[in-house]
Amino acid sequence: MALLFSLILAICTGPGILGSLSRVRLVGGDHRCEGRVEVQQDDEWVTVCDDYWNMDAVAVLCRELDCGEAKKTMSGTVYGPVTPKDQKVFTHLFRCNGIEESLSQCKKEDAIRCSHTEDAGAVCEQSVRLADGPGRCQGRVEVKFRGEWSSVCQAGWSFAVAKVVCRQLGCGRATLTRRGCNKATQGQGAIWQRKASCSGQEVSLQYCLSEVWEHNCTHNEDVWVECEDPFGLKLVGGRSRCEGRLEVLHKGEWGSVCDDDWGQEADRVVCRQLGCGEPLSPPVKVRRRFGPGAGRIWLDDVNCSGKELSLEQCPHRSWGYHNCNHREDVAVVCEE
Repeated sequence: MALLFSLILAICTGPGILGSLSRVRLVGGDHRCEGRVEVQQDDEWVTVCDDYWNMDAVAVLCRELDCGEAKKTMSGTVYGPVTPKDQKVFTHLFRCNGIEESLSQCKKEDAIRCSHTEDAGAVCEQSVRLADGPGRCQGRVEVKFRGEWSSVCQAGWSFAVAKVVCRQLGCGRATLTRRGCNKATQGQGAIWQRKASCSGQEVSLQYCLSEVWEHNCTHNEDVWVECEDPFGLKLVGGRSRCEGRLEVLHKGEWGSVCDDDWGQEADRVVCRQLGCGEPLSPPVKVRRRFGPGAGRIWLDDVNCSGKELSLEQCPHRSWGYHNCNHREDVAVVCEE
């Protein structure tokens, strides 16, 4: 058994940038291989200044994250949520020649007077995709191996692998895996010569075990996967997008959230995810002015630590399970 492509996912560990262990990630993109660059310094995630940030640096980052080839350098400001005011900027600039294995191996200079308007971003190529579907979260499974996109055979495929694919692509939960595509959506090129074995808990296929697999599959057996759309949330009924009754998107339908176990830590996650300021703590009568919701109550018993990047990462009951009514709908007020 060997790792699927090589090692490491969007959060990597290695020799420390400042002498201790460090980690790096991309935040706010459509998938784990695109977004604003952040590194971990002293147990705190900080952004990176874009001075000297170029394609050589992006190539190193993509290599470190095992995200394939570098596609382009971006301004980190194009990725949401907006960087919190109190988040720090990394104290060093990276000067890479493009052959390093990780950012920690690049030369560094002191960063002087960098602000979040200069945050660095990057786009790397994904190693898996869903092709010929109605959107990026539905389609025929293809993996890129040794520079070539290949479809995947139904034999040896499992729903656990589909769950990992949906997670890696930044989509919602896997809802369907179909063994076999119709003629219009069958692949035309190579068929992958490996078989993956996943538990379903991995963040990306790189963490699944795989083995070389000799097969006689045809494109009649190409695998099709459907994932839910990415998680979404909004505040409604307020005077701006930073206040109102909380609604979350699930299975294409907006619904409210019950206030059982809800606290200021959860407010903080919502405000950060929406790119608003710090959460305020208005009295109950102010929160009630946004009115009750109607229809679905999607979430209950949401218990956040305040450090999550998305409300979806907070522990909660299963979607749609609750013991609430709309008088208990969550409302949030953030600074503009």
